[in-house]
Amino acid sequence: MEDEKDTSSATVVLAFISGAAIGAIVALLLAPQSGVQTQRQVRGMAKKAGKGLRTATKQAEGAWEDVIEQGRELLQDSQPILAKAIEAGRKAMSRAQQAGKKRK
Repeated sequence: MEDEKDTSSATVVLAFISGAAIGAIVALLLAPQSGVQTQRQVRGMAKKAGKGLRTATKQAEGAWEDVIEQGRELLQDSQPILAKAIEAGRKAMSRAQQAGKKRK
């Protein structure tokens, strides 16, 4: 459950930063100022957005790595149970086949 919060938090941060960057660029393009000033502002905002995206990406990677590790642990913990279940299924199938042969 906590991993879902980490992942969704990173997604929200990424979406917020992307939306803010797009909104800022549109505002700059529509603002009445010289091209040089606009270029400087766009560069500055692009750098800020890039930093924000890198931070969000690192958070998402960390959350994803945690989820993968938990999946591996679950698989390792479940492997003996699955092996027993498969073996029980094989035995049941064998008994059913033998019972079917006896009826003929």
